[in-house]
Amino acid sequence: MAAGGVLLGSVSAHAQIAGPDPLAPNLQADPRNPPKFQQFNRAQPAQLGPAPALTPPPSGAGTTGFDSSNNKKGKAKAAAKVKAKPGTDAQAAAAKLPDPVPISPYQKPALPAANAAYASAPGEPAVPDIGPIRRKPTKRKAHVETDDPYAPLGVRAGSFILFPAIELIGGYDTNPAHVTGGQGASLYTVSPELLAQSDWSRHELKAELRGSYTGYSPDTTPTLSRPNVNAKADGRVDITRDARIDLGSRLQVGTDNPGSPNLELGLSKLPIFTTVGGNAGLGYRFNRLDVSVKGDAERTAYQDSTFTDGTTGSNKDRNYDQYTGTLRGGYELTPGVTPFVEVSTDTRVHDLNADLEGYQRDSKGVTGKLGSTFEISQLLKGEIALGYTRRNYEDPRLTQLSGLIGNASLIWTVNALTSAKLTANSTVGESTIPGVSGVLYRDIGLQVDHSFRRWLIGSAKIGFGIDTYQGADVITGVDPICGCIVTTTGGGDRQDKRYSFGLGLTYKLNRMMQVKGEFRQEWLRSNVTGNDYTSSIFLLGLRVQQ
Repeated sequence: MAAGGVLLGSVSAHAQIAGPDPLAPNLQADPRNPPKFQQFNRAQPAQLGPAPALTPPPSGAGTTGFDSSNNKKGKAKAAAKVKAKPGTDAQAAAAKLPDPVPISPYQKPALPAANAAYASAPGEPAVPDIGPIRRKPTKRKAHVETDDPYAPLGVRAGSFILFPAIELIGGYDTNPAHVTGGQGASLYTVSPELLAQSDWSRHELKAELRGSYTGYSPDTTPTLSRPNVNAKADGRVDITRDARIDLGSRLQVGTDNPGSPNLELGLSKLPIFTTVGGNAGLGYRFNRLDVSVKGDAERTAYQDSTFTDGTTGSNKDRNYDQYTGTLRGGYELTPGVTPFVEVSTDTRVHDLNADLEGYQRDSKGVTGKLGSTFEISQLLKGEIALGYTRRNYEDPRLTQLSGLIGNASLIWTVNALTSAKLTANSTVGESTIPGVSGVLYRDIGLQVDHSFRRWLIGSAKIGFGIDTYQGADVITGVDPICGCIVTTTGGGDRQDKRYSFGLGLTYKLNRMMQVKGEFRQEWLRSNVTGNDYTSSIFLLGLRVQQ
């Protein structure tokens, strides 16, 4: 009996440690999916600590055990808040709770929000109530307004978007002739314009047409009323993803600036010139390296001069054709920043072998530029370049024309209210002055725009330009006795320095109408006596756009 009692006692002790019979059915299992056998529990004695956590199988949510669907469990969550207290209320709350769901040993325990009403099994650590899983709230982005409520909407014409506009301006100029001691005159300007942009999935075509006519009252002799037209069209044909064809054309109609030494004496009106040109090129992109080659042809022609005595004079000796070839290579250093190198050579051929003074003005030129394009987060975009140009003339009496040049079109968005625009341009012009090879025109300007209100824009402009007449002779002015141009040989180059300053204000009534006002001050200071002038200009106008 004693032996039997000892044997029975050891079996009972072993049963308390090892748990229930692994072959016995689990009466608390899910009736929808009853298991045939329970898994064998290899739990260790309580004094050795809890069983190590088991990694759950990589499966989705099931009917029992761990629920990974992250769905809300309203009833279980409400039941978890009920605390067990003696009394009728606690018993009633416990009666409404669902039956406990057994947990497979191969799965993690269910979230406390679902089973918090049930106590942990004896010998197992309590699971803290950490609440439902919540995602981190998404950080709201700052509101950035990109649409200008006063910008024109344009007119759709097929696959093109057109932006027509016209400006009507009136004002007063204290020295429209740009001469020393000039007389003032009232002025009016009519300036129509049309911008066109293609809306294609491939290829591109954009065009700009800007014209104006300026009249003066009372007019002078020669008359200063004159037209001005600037038009250009640029296109791109995408052959493949990396290859393209670049096309372009341009038209310019204008006159020499009043007061220019290239103008003849005794004119009744300023002669009008017309420049027509076009270009075609091929570009290819080798990963970050972009290489392009372009050919350009241009013709400039002047109308005959009309003099105050009723006679006319031919300007055929000023007409010429120009042919240019350009090679350019750029490397995308970072997204939006592409440094480039550009080399071009050109030839100018005049209609006449020699001008009226006997000078052979056919020439050849070479120009090199080093610069970069910018497009950095919409804050800085455009292009800037510096270079050097050199031109040799067929006539040995005409010296070589050379000098530093610069080109820029750069827009800097300082902030949401202020922007700055830098422009620079350099060109080599022809001259009719005996002994002068040509004129090197260089201009640079800075304009700052500030929005006091979305409908009220203020502008400030400053500009500087220098005109260098390179040659062996210096123009000293007009002889008061004979009225002819007097020159001094060997005196060096003539330089005219131009300065300008302006303030403007634009009041936007709506998308279609704007009222504009501007004051501009201009000065010219020359190293030749008798050519300085000062001019003040007051303008007020209305702009209508679509």
